[in-house]
Amino acid sequence: MSACLSEHLPLLASAPGGIQKLRGLILELAVRGKLVPQDANDEPASELLKRIAKEKARLMATGKIRKDKPLAAVAEDEQPSALPSGWEWSRLAAVSLINPRNSAADSTIASFVPMAMIGTGFDGAHSQEPRKWGEIKQGFTHFAEGDIGVAKITPCFENSKACVFAKLQNGLGAGTTELHIVRPFAQTLVPRFVLAYLKAPMFLLVGETRMTGTAGQKRLPKGFLELNPFPLPPLAEQHRIVAKVDELMALCDRLEAEQADAANAHTTLVDTLLGTLAKSRDAAELAANWQRLSQHFDTLFSTEASLDALKQSILQLAVMGKLVPQDPNDEPASELLKRIAVEKKWFLKNEKYRGGTTVTPIPIDEAPAPAPFNWAWVPFGEIMVSRDSERIPVSKDERSTRAKFYDYYGASGVIDKIDSYLFDKPLLLIGEDGANLVNRSTPIAFIARGQYWVNNHAHVLDGISEGFLRFIELYINAIDLKPYVTGTAQPKMNQAKMNSIPIALPPESEQRRIVAKVDELMALCDRLKSDLAESRTRQARLARTLIESALKAA
Repeated sequence: MSACLSEHLPLLASAPGGIQKLRGLILELAVRGKLVPQDANDEPASELLKRIAKEKARLMATGKIRKDKPLAAVAEDEQPSALPSGWEWSRLAAVSLINPRNSAADSTIASFVPMAMIGTGFDGAHSQEPRKWGEIKQGFTHFAEGDIGVAKITPCFENSKACVFAKLQNGLGAGTTELHIVRPFAQTLVPRFVLAYLKAPMFLLVGETRMTGTAGQKRLPKGFLELNPFPLPPLAEQHRIVAKVDELMALCDRLEAEQADAANAHTTLVDTLLGTLAKSRDAAELAANWQRLSQHFDTLFSTEASLDALKQSILQLAVMGKLVPQDPNDEPASELLKRIAVEKKWFLKNEKYRGGTTVTPIPIDEAPAPAPFNWAWVPFGEIMVSRDSERIPVSKDERSTRAKFYDYYGASGVIDKIDSYLFDKPLLLIGEDGANLVNRSTPIAFIARGQYWVNNHAHVLDGISEGFLRFIELYINAIDLKPYVTGTAQPKMNQAKMNSIPIALPPESEQRRIVAKVDELMALCDRLKSDLAESRTRQARLARTLIESALKAA
């Protein structure tokens, strides 16, 4: 690698996908002849080609391989780049056998290798299982000791699934039909140099454009593997290249391990420090702990995962009553519960609601935890007005025939547009089913505004005010909902389970302060995440420039 590249190795490695890009660069430089110096004493590749041609002629004469048409030399306009002295452009079909067959007694124990057992690394590793040859000789791809196999089907090809078959039972094997096999002639090609070529971007990127077939079933044609220009170094240099690639891949492995260790340590540190925030006795202590933490934000919250953890901690602190101080002059939550009961009677009278009209708080001795001053524990269903009965699902096919004017909501937000609406006021939507109830990749609860339609995959909730709905929204997003979810393959939170969720309800004025503080801190997190994304983009751009410079220099 160039001195410039070596100097900026830490920057390249720390860029998004940097180590993977570095591995690709190593392989690209390897097959361009820029990774190790050439030795004038090496037998040139032109002599190697003569030996290969002689061996092919011998095998043809003895009937061990079929006679084939002479291949055209690699024309100058086909050559991807200039080659070092002693190298030659050739084709794999000229220097090896492609997709050969084996023969052996049916009782011979051989190795069976399905696609799942083939790795993606340069070590060329694969697993295997013993089978009788008679069981696998038909309907599978054949290979032998020292053959190179490369996946031909998407996405295995793009993911660089390829290996050198080694330590096979009795030296032969068979496996997945989604492989092309390259069999070098004895003492002419180093198998792992061929592997480097098959894993290098110069082969993979062009090969991806030549794949044929439908999406999900695209395959690399045999003809591309046979005829794509192949850079052939002297045999001695092939060995040196493979040794150097091994050395540099080991360096990449160490960098990757160091990054993983650093990431794990960082996660532990973030979790520990966020835990100290959660243990704050009150808002005053939290403010002091937050101030100490904020001095190290750039170091602590340097990944999207750590910022997501910070966001979740903010929500949890909010619903624990620790984010803003309690005010003894606030009207207690018990008075708010009385107003909610009056509101529910209004909903009942106006036929928008068919539930009860009383609000019964949870007794102190049955509450999940002590409530902050002036707060009250109450079941979710006691303070909310369900409007689930007004939802109407519309199939995707039917929606495709209707005009697209209004938002159409599902369990995780807007999923389409539709030509009419069911609701025209701010309401709280909570996902009713789907994996998001468990993995929480997006918020479970969210406010819908304007005029919109909701299908039967989101609960629709009304309440005493939009500010009240905002507090309930962040409350639901803060807590663990697993105890209220049924099913594993198809997680679901039905209305009865949702209504049983205990809510720690603050005074109405404190709710407003909590929501405002959460909004303020979430905006800070979003700014940090935006800055992080910009920084990563700049880092990726610089890494790409370094790689391009290294390849141009090559």
